[in-house]
Amino acid sequence: MTADPASPASLASPASRLWPDSLRGRLLLAFVAVTAAAVALVTAAALVGTSQGLSAQESASRADLAGRAATAAADSYRRAGGWDGADLTPVLSIATGAGAHLVIRDEAGTILTTTAGRGRMNGMGGPAGMGNGTGSGVGGGTPVLVPVAVDGTTVGSLTLVFPATMSTAGRPVAWRWVGAAALASLALALAAAWLITRTLTRPLAVVTSTARAFAAGDRDARTHLDSGGELGALATAFDDAATRVQVSEHARRQMSADVAHELRTPLAALQAGLEELRDGLAPADATALARLHDQSLRLGRVVSDLADLSAADAARLTLRPEPVDLADLARAAADSHEAPLRAAGLTLVRELGDPVPVRADPGRLHQVIGNLLQNCTRHCRDGDTVTIAASRRADGTARLTVTDTGPGIAPADLADVFTRFWRSGTSSGSGLGMPIVKSLVEAHGGTVTVTSDGHHGTQVTVALPGR
Repeated sequence: MTADPASPASLASPASRLWPDSLRGRLLLAFVAVTAAAVALVTAAALVGTSQGLSAQESASRADLAGRAATAAADSYRRAGGWDGADLTPVLSIATGAGAHLVIRDEAGTILTTTAGRGRMNGMGGPAGMGNGTGSGVGGGTPVLVPVAVDGTTVGSLTLVFPATMSTAGRPVAWRWVGAAALASLALALAAAWLITRTLTRPLAVVTSTARAFAAGDRDARTHLDSGGELGALATAFDDAATRVQVSEHARRQMSADVAHELRTPLAALQAGLEELRDGLAPADATALARLHDQSLRLGRVVSDLADLSAADAARLTLRPEPVDLADLARAAADSHEAPLRAAGLTLVRELGDPVPVRADPGRLHQVIGNLLQNCTRHCRDGDTVTIAASRRADGTARLTVTDTGPGIAPADLADVFTRFWRSGTSSGSGLGMPIVKSLVEAHGGTVTVTSDGHHGTQVTVALPGR
């Protein structure tokens, strides 16, 4: 199988194919490139600076040497009273000791002596190839010309011509040291780059391997990284997300098991009753049919509660909020549930006076109030009182309370009231009513709380943002 010539891989440039795929390789390559460029720049600057420094020092040394030679020539001139009979040997010794060629001229420009020979010359030439009398051509070196002055009067000049090789004698040593320092710096920088890239990419490698393990089904996989900075925050965020996914999956499996259990019980009773009627083991009288009807009603209630809970979970997407009066809603819900409450032997008290404006979905809030009143019907005793009240707080929030004088809820069980399928020991409901209430209230941006001392009734409080 051949690769498509037009594929991205085939169109990639050689430079892109050389670029590493891993983040560590890319970081290391970037560090190496930057380090090499920096070391090269510093090395070049050091070499140029060293060369210029050596040249400046050499120029200063030559000027000092020429000055000493001119002073010695002036002393010889002064002692002899002129150039005739002046002993120029000390001047020649200074030049010879420095390895330089010397040319001394009088005020007329006539060559008096050179390191190549002594005697008057005409300035147009001289021993040892002194050139044209300027001294600039001696040995192809660099000339230094200084005047010879006696008591403020220039009596001649002195030219020193230094060998060309003299100015470069110290550069190889300096360059060797600079090169060695550059190599050492490059090696140190590469080691630091490797360490830094390893430190930076290690958390990413751990998060990547953990994510792969988690995706492969290991729900207990965690990074367990305790490092600072953004990478540490990334690892912590991943661990938190993995924990939430694990908890969510556990809750979903538990809910599936609870739903199966809640549906299985009435279905099994209904199936067993129907099989008895079919096989003639029980008469198809009104009592048997009523028992089967009760099981079908229980099954229908569970299915209806599950549908309501699913709708409540998606309430943020289906809410149709509008300005409503919470007191009017509570009054309408109380009117529709008064008959079941009265049939259960309960007395309903309304404390619904002043309007309580809110912005909410009236159908959903009616469902919330209805669930709370149905709970009172199931859990309260004959002769208990149920009070429903609506009020507006000083901070603008709206409050709805449903209070009963029933047996109450044990304080240890209050934390489980909003748990799906949780029921108290005497409850015959599906255990979905209060979770539905909580989901709908929170979808409106409100909160719901339950308080009870376990002996003298229960109060449910719904707080909603005011309008």
